[in-house]
Amino acid sequence: MHSIWNPWHGCRPCSEGCENCYMYFLDGMRGRSGAEIYRTANARYPLAKDRKGSYKIRSGERISVCMTSDFFLEEADGWRDEAWGVMRHRSDVIFYLLTKRPQRVEKCLPPDWGDGWENIFFNVTCENQRRADERMPLLLELPFRHKGVNCAPLIGPVSLAKYLDSGQIEEVACGGENYGGTRPCDFEWVKALREECVFRGITFCFLETGTVFIKDGRRFTIRDKRQQTRQALKSGMNYRGKAMRFKLTDSWGLPIPEENLYVPVFSEYCGECSMKLVCNGCSGCGRCKSRAGKDEAAPVYEA
Repeated sequence: MHSIWNPWHGCRPCSEGCENCYMYFLDGMRGRSGAEIYRTANARYPLAKDRKGSYKIRSGERISVCMTSDFFLEEADGWRDEAWGVMRHRSDVIFYLLTKRPQRVEKCLPPDWGDGWENIFFNVTCENQRRADERMPLLLELPFRHKGVNCAPLIGPVSLAKYLDSGQIEEVACGGENYGGTRPCDFEWVKALREECVFRGITFCFLETGTVFIKDGRRFTIRDKRQQTRQALKSGMNYRGKAMRFKLTDSWGLPIPEENLYVPVFSEYCGECSMKLVCNGCSGCGRCKSRAGKDEAAPVYEA
C-alpha cells in the first residue's frame, strides 16, 4: 500500500493480542509462515523516486512502518540502523511506529536521537488492561515528541485515563479482531475509551468492529472488513481532538511551509470508512471501484 513501509517481514508472538495475528493468517493463506523473518526488497522505499526525480512519498505524508512485523523485534536488530537512516533522511515525512515491545526501545534508538525526532509518531499496542498497565508507563518514559496508543485488537476493557492525564498522548485508536480471530469487541469498551479521550481533547478513532461485535448485549458477526469499518463509522465514535503539529524539515534542515505539505485526497468510497480520520489518503489503487456493486456480508445477529 501507498501508506505502508515494511522494511522487514515476519514476527514472533509476544502477548495476548498476537494470538490471532492477521499477518500469520494472511501468510498462511499464501502457504508461508509468519514466523519467517526477513529483510524485504522495500527496505529503502521512502527514498524511491519517480521518473521526474521526485520522491514517490511526498513531504507531509504519514507512513506506517513494519505493519507485518514489529520495528523493535530482536531479530531485526541488524537492519534497524538502515531504517533509522532512511527516516533521518526523510525528515519531511511522518513515520508511524507501533510496537508491543517498548521495553526494547531505549537501547534501539540511534546515537543522535536526543529527545526525539520531530517526524516520528511512536505508538504502543494495549489490547487489554494488563498490557496497558505494562506498556503505558514505558511509553511515557521514552524520549519521543509524539506519542499514541493503539488498542487493537481490543479484547477486553481498557482504561487509559491516568496515562492520558500526562498530556503526552496525542491519539488513541481501537478496533476489534478479524481475519482468523473471533474474540469479541464490546461496544461498551469502545465508548468508555472514547469518553476518556474526548474529556482530554485527544483524537480517538474507532477503526473497525472486528468479526464479532457486541452491542447492547447482542452479538453480531461481521465478516466483511469494509462492512466492519462502515459500522464503526456509523457508531459516531470518531473524534478529532487537538491537532498534531509535526515540525517537518527539508534536507537542509529548514522548515517546510504548510502549503507545501501533502494534503490527503479521498475517493468517494472513503466517506464510508471509519479509518479516514487517521488515514494517509487514497492511493488510487482502484480496489474500491473493482468491488463496487458486489454484495457484502451484512451483520448477522446471533441470539
